[in-house]
Parts: sequence; structure tokens; C-alpha cells
Amino acid sequence: MPQPRPADVDAHDPTRPVLPAPRTPSPRDAPSVGWGVIAPGGIAASFVEALRVHTEQRVVAVGSRDLARARAFADRFGIPGAYGSYAEVLDDERVDIVYVASPHSGHFEHALQAIEAGRHVLVEKAFTRNAREAERLIEAARERGVFLMEAMWTRFLPHIDVVRQVLDAGLLGEVRTVTADHGQYMTPDAANRLFAPELAGGALLDLGVYPVSFASMVLGPFASVTAVGTKAFTGVDGQASIVVSSETGAHGVLNTSLFARTPTTASISGTHARLEIEGDFYAPATVRLISRDHGPLDSYVPARRTGGLCYEAAEAARCVAAGRTESDLMPLDETLRVMRVLDSVRRDLGVSYPGE
Repeated sequence: MPQPRPADVDAHDPTRPVLPAPRTPSPRDAPSVGWGVIAPGGIAASFVEALRVHTEQRVVAVGSRDLARARAFADRFGIPGAYGSYAEVLDDERVDIVYVASPHSGHFEHALQAIEAGRHVLVEKAFTRNAREAERLIEAARERGVFLMEAMWTRFLPHIDVVRQVLDAGLLGEVRTVTADHGQYMTPDAANRLFAPELAGGALLDLGVYPVSFASMVLGPFASVTAVGTKAFTGVDGQASIVVSSETGAHGVLNTSLFARTPTTASISGTHARLEIEGDFYAPATVRLISRDHGPLDSYVPARRTGGLCYEAAEAARCVAAGRTESDLMPLDETLRVMRVLDSVRRDLGVSYPGE
């Protein structure tokens, strides 16, 4: 593991703060476990490719409700088991942990099936449609004694470890403001899952979860959440602007949108200095430490910017191999807090999903 530099001084100028090096272990060093993939769509393809290139993980099975689709995915990535149902993935004795990559509307059902089968589970973000479903999944996993984690991949990236160390060292002083945005232009299309209410579409669960989760990591539990927004033509949330406050009175100003490509940057401003994370802040990104008078102090540049999904898989594998049932980097209670915030935002926007 790389040894961090001191998180407070420059060797040539003891009065000048510097950024620490990330402590993130190499994903390739994580113990190898057997993965089963549920729902072989686009995000599942990115996940499996990241594992194949950057880790020693074994993807041993993939399941789809369409056997031909499962076989095509298996052939593409050299996966030995291809099944025409999710239950068959859970029955495969080679599977240690299941990656749930179905649309948000299916997360609860598919993760619960895996938990009840005694499998460890990594669930794509957003974790579920709502906090009630999240509570039930967490309760089931704790009762069954299996590992469960939200696949909020940002939390496991090296540049976010740099951010954590800066906050722990107090380099920014007292944090007062956090900003973050994630907006992508999506052509209005009722066939796109992001516009489909029955699939829990909308900007919030797919894109907005990133700035909300980032602000929660930095500020801790929110004391207040207020949101305004605009619905898309299908009734899902198309855009939301969210203001949160922490228990210390710090603010978070967050935005998400399906209507425009935003900068997708983030910043943390304190009484002494601020951190700026370049776009896309939720992926491997450059972090800059800026003084109170706007002077640059130091920067961290990621060694590589692709394959970032491998870090969450490596964390899950380490936890499973160690017999742990949740991750310190993305605890289940934190996932539940984020889901409650998303529920609050949807209430302000007047958005609900069929069958909730």
C-alpha cells in the first residue's frame, strides 16, 4: 500500500499545506471471489470489463430473463455460466457474491432473492427505489449474516480517499459549503429507462444520488433538506436543485438534471481553504487544494481514469474474504440515510413510482 505524505505541510515550506497520497489498495491485490451477475445490461458490461482488466476477480455466472442475452454476455466476457433466470445464478455453487445490475425498480426484489439464498450482494446505486425497501434489505442481510453493500463506486476511488484525509486532517478549517452537480442531456424518449416511471426512472436515482451521497460523506447527517424541480414529460423527475444543511450549519448546494450536460464538478469550502474536484467528480478525477485567497496550494492527479468500478468490487471481495457483512467505506446505515434524503427530495418534487 502506498505511504501517504504528511497531510499538513510541504517539506520545502512548512507553512504550506499539501495533499496526502491515497491509501487505496490495488484492486488487483484483493482476494479472488466468484461473482454472479444479475441483469447483463450496460452497467454490468462496464463492471465486468473493469474486473477483467484490473482485478483477479472471477465472474463465473450471468443470468437474464432472456437466455440468449445471457449467453451473448457470457460469450463476450468469457463467463462459464449463462442462465435464463436469476434463480439459476443463485443456485450456482461457484457464486460467492451477486452483483445486482437491474433497473432501480428491480433492486429490492433481486437483492432480497440473493440474500435469502445466502449469497453476498453488491447492489447498483441507487440502492433501492425508497428507504422502506432499503430498510428491509438491510434487515434481511443482517438477519442472514451476509455481506451487503451499495455499489456507490465513487466512495472507493483513490481521489476520494485523498478528500477523506484532507477532511480528517482539518486542512480546510471548518467546512461551510459543499457543491456538487451531475447532469446529462438525455434525448426525450419514452423507451429510455430514465424516463420510465415503472422502472423508477428520473434524474435523482441515477444521477442525483452522486452529489447527494458526496455531500452526505462530507457533511454527515443532514439537519434539513429542501428541493425544487421540474418533471420530465413522463412524470419522472427531470431536474432537481437541492439545498441541505448539516447539524453544524454547513450547507450543501446540489443539482441533477436529464435536460443538460452540467460541469459535474464538486467543491468543499472551509474557513481556511477549499478543495475543487474536476469533472467528472464521481469518477477518477483531479483534486486541487486552493487557499482562502484563491492561490493554488497542491493537486492530486489520478494515475488512471478508466476502470474505476474495479475499486468497489475489490472492497466487496476483501470484506467477503474477511467474513465482514458491510464496508466501513460505504456502511449500510449511510446508504439508508441517503435513501431517506432521496425520498424527501421526491416528496418535494411530487414524484412517486408505480407500486411503491
